[in-house]
This record gives sequence, structure tokens and C-alpha cells, in this order.
Amino acid sequence: MGWKADNYFAKFRSALQEAFNKGLLPENLYALVKPIKVNETHRERLELEELQKLISTPIQPEIMKRASVFSVLTGLRFSDVKAIKWSELRGTSGKYYFQYRQQKTLVAEYLPISDDAVKLMGVRGCEDEEIFKNLPYSSIRIFLVKWLAKAGIKKNITFHSFRHTYATLQLEFGTDLYTVSKMLGHKHIKTTQVYAKVVDKKKNQTVNKIKLNIDKLNLFA
Repeated sequence: MGWKADNYFAKFRSALQEAFNKGLLPENLYALVKPIKVNETHRERLELEELQKLISTPIQPEIMKRASVFSVLTGLRFSDVKAIKWSELRGTSGKYYFQYRQQKTLVAEYLPISDDAVKLMGVRGCEDEEIFKNLPYSSIRIFLVKWLAKAGIKKNITFHSFRHTYATLQLEFGTDLYTVSKMLGHKHIKTTQVYAKVVDKKKNQTVNKIKLNIDKLNLFA
């Protein structure tokens, strides 16, 4: 789960925003300090077949497996999965949603979620209790390496890869880019466009859509 300079700097900027919001700074330095621009990199994710194989592979502790699959079904980051509380779950079967605040951006969000995602939460606890309480960040990397090895998947998958998997699968299944952007909580659709570049299946499906009877052209006769 190695962090880089841009990750640390993003946390620093968030701290500046928090300090300004609490009146500890006279000026909003967050708005003045620009984030570190990083070069676009390959975003590792799982194909649907790989995901199903991973889910079918038994592994302990159960809470880490449930949290991982939950991220795939919701697109939530580790920080949000860890922080989400029962009081933020609203609705009924078929109409469940979260009303929460992103840990990274502090922006209030509305996120519809599936019944399957709700099943992964387990028995409802106290309203102010975290749904995935005691989820250990320090152990998640070792857990994922072990789980992937047992499933026979040779990819460098991090917890954040589950968010990437959610985004690309949604696009592959036909969800439009704007909706995916909103579901991920992105401020700008440009941020979401990077996922469109890795949806190779949709590109492959377009190759044979134009059908012509080439045999009747008597090519190279």
C-alpha cells in the first residue's frame, strides 16, 4: 500500500483545510497550495472472472475479506470503508444508500448501494458504531498478498485496486462516465476519464460490429 509524495502532500493539504475550517488559520492555505501533479500510471484492477475467483477463495480474517468485496461493490476507498458508520446507512431493500462525508475531500456525499453490499456489513450495530470496526490498515497489504496467492492471481492488487475495479466494471457494463464519476465522488469528470482508457473489452467488442460479406469481393483474384 506504499504511499508516495503526492499522497502525503494531499494529506497535508487536507490538514490545512481542516485547520482553516476550525478557525486555526486566518487564510485558506489549502486553496493557495496546489497539489503535486503526478504522471498518469497504470491502474491495476481485476477482471470480472478474477474477481469471482478471488471472492470464492476462503481467507481469514473475515472482516478484511468482507471489507474488500464491499469496496468492489461500492467503489469506496479504504479510509471511507473504515470510517463509515451505521447511522450513515439509510433506506430499505432495493433502495439503500449512504449519506456520509468523504474522508479524503470532506465533501458530503450521497451513494446508492446494492443489497449485496448491505449483506456484507453483517448485523446492524449501534448508530455511532463503525460498520467495519477494528479494520486494521497495517495488516491489509499482507492479507491481500496471501489472498491473491491462494486464488492464483498474479497481479499487484492493493485495496485501492478494488475502487479501480468498481469503476472499470461499471463502464464495461454500460454505465455512463458521468454516473460513474458521481458514484466515485469525483469533483471533475476528467478524473474519471482515466478509467475509460483501460476498458479494453469495450474496444474489443467494437471491432466486429461492422459486418460485411468480404468473401464476395473476390479480393486478390
